[in-house]
Amino acid sequence: MALSDSVTTCLSPSVHYVICKLGFEKKDAYDINNILSENGDVCWQAVTEHVCYLKSDQSVDYIKSIRSLGPVCESVNLHFKSLTKEQFVIQYALWFRWTNCTELFLEVFDILQYTQTTEVALGLMKLTSCLERALGDVYLLIGKDCPFLLRDLLASEQLAVVFGQAVMNVLRVFIGSPYGLNLRNVLWHGFASPQEIPAKYGAMLLFLTAGLGQLLQKYLLQTKCILVHRPYVIFVSLEELDVFPGKYLTISKFLLCYICYHLNHETLSIAEELVKLSSFVLKTMLPFWMAALTAFKQSRYADCVILLIPQLEVGLRLLFTRTNKCPNRLLTAEVKFLSKVNYDLMLAKHLDNEEVNQLPAVLEEPAMASEFLWDFLNHQEGPRIRDRLSHGEINLEAFPREVANQIVAFAITLLCRFSDEDMFAFKEHVVIKPLMNCASCYRSRFHPISRLKKQVLECMKNIHSWPELPTVPEEHVQRIKRLEGNAEASNLILMISEIVSQLQQYMPQNCYSSDDPIDNVLTERLLVALCDTHICTLYSPRPVLEIVVVLRKISTQCHQVSEQVIAITELRYKQWMNKTLRSRQRHNYLRMLNSIKFLSPVLRLILVLITLELVNVHLVYKKNPFDYQQYLKFLKSVLQYTENLVTYTSPEKNKWDETMELTKKALIKIRKISDRKLMLMQLAT
Repeated sequence: MALSDSVTTCLSPSVHYVICKLGFEKKDAYDINNILSENGDVCWQAVTEHVCYLKSDQSVDYIKSIRSLGPVCESVNLHFKSLTKEQFVIQYALWFRWTNCTELFLEVFDILQYTQTTEVALGLMKLTSCLERALGDVYLLIGKDCPFLLRDLLASEQLAVVFGQAVMNVLRVFIGSPYGLNLRNVLWHGFASPQEIPAKYGAMLLFLTAGLGQLLQKYLLQTKCILVHRPYVIFVSLEELDVFPGKYLTISKFLLCYICYHLNHETLSIAEELVKLSSFVLKTMLPFWMAALTAFKQSRYADCVILLIPQLEVGLRLLFTRTNKCPNRLLTAEVKFLSKVNYDLMLAKHLDNEEVNQLPAVLEEPAMASEFLWDFLNHQEGPRIRDRLSHGEINLEAFPREVANQIVAFAITLLCRFSDEDMFAFKEHVVIKPLMNCASCYRSRFHPISRLKKQVLECMKNIHSWPELPTVPEEHVQRIKRLEGNAEASNLILMISEIVSQLQQYMPQNCYSSDDPIDNVLTERLLVALCDTHICTLYSPRPVLEIVVVLRKISTQCHQVSEQVIAITELRYKQWMNKTLRSRQRHNYLRMLNSIKFLSPVLRLILVLITLELVNVHLVYKKNPFDYQQYLKFLKSVLQYTENLVTYTSPEKNKWDETMELTKKALIKIRKISDRKLMLMQLAT
């Protein structure tokens, strides 16, 4: 029997006991009127009396507290079931407003009226994320930097000031502490199957959230503070997230009806069959997968992704534990393991015992799965979907279809990849094969190396727009050249030509013409070709990442210079035409026009150097680690030049003579760097 079939729970015996049994041991009925007053207020003193403390250090005794609160939770659950939706809205809706997600909490009430365990789990995941976000807003009434982790947020002095420490201890029994029920983490990390989460705990959290709203209102009235909700994170540049074929996973404005049908009734139908057959899916988790695909069909894209991301973690953890021969890691949600057996560990190069992680080697395309997951979940400049969803940073109602498209498509490729040979027909299906092809050639888009590529291309494009800027007749500029001489300019051009000639042998030969070592070599076409070179971003060495940080700073400064040149050129031309420039300003304007003719090839040279570093430094360091600290000094000297250039070319300074002198000194240093570069490239070859 396959492991995915034999596993009946991912909770260790002790955690399974805490979540599924401990809160049911006390059979005594509990009167709801003990904790709910006639006017609808939560009687917090009666609730907090059920929290028990250890005699040794007065910390929360989570086992006794869960056992004591069990009947209270059941009473709240029965109370909610006795209410109609209208009654619930009248009595409680007002007290959910502080969360900025009133409708979501009303939706959870609807879910609790039924016994669909998958929906209860989904409701709890959404409730805990929105509650965490709201508590963070409350924290900021007093504190400055909101803690990232829920457990730190609930343990903060700031929330204790607003709600009281005893109230916060009640919350920590249910969420936030790895020693309590820990419902948020158990669900978001995919350890709990649908039937393992009692609905009464969802009802209790709903009740407690309303009670927090009542306490907060009193605090705000007393302090005259105003609760401000932080804006939601909005995904920008969605086109960067478009990995898989559009015609299978996105809606065209012109083919809306056809493609909706195509997606819902073909691709997703095949996905539903794959879920039932793939060894990537634990059978106990099958309802989550089916619910996720149903949510996608119903255009509930946030729900779809919320359900899928923990299941991707479960499937990868199944592979991880099998390949690294540590089955206990699959079957536990113990305190000491819960924070470790997640995406971070599974995507790491080494295990926590320093042994090599075998998971990437098992994947048919190691870089594909790992780079995709790093891009969408971990990289700081990526969408970080799991973090943003689980911490309540995204407006669930406006969750973009484009993001859900990619997660669903990626999940389908994993279902196919880890399936039996007799599923060959699925893999070759006309709507599945393109997804597999796209997945197999995926390249990181949000790794610092990938972001640097994007930066240099945008900067080069910006610089290439300079010749289109409005300018005065050439004879005025020539007059400045005659007055100030051409020797200095000629020396600059000569140095640039020498550097370019040195580096030409390491550039793609079909991307430039050797007729002109500057204008025909330092081109956008060359840069595109260099950036198209595949660089493995997975497990980049720390020295390489440190170098990339400096290279990105250089690129950023170059772009700032270009933007300033464009702005000042357009402004001065307008002033020239309107004859509002004084004599000295006119003279300085003409010097500027003369200077930027030489500044353009210098900046383009720097961008080409940056990209050559990017292409080669990873390979060089891997083959022959060099003294990168010494090498960083060279790069930092170029960074210093670009930072000074930003200052001198700013509208406030406008120092073009100094810019030329600064450039001359910088080119001398760059020539030294190019010599060093030749050494590095020789090591690479």
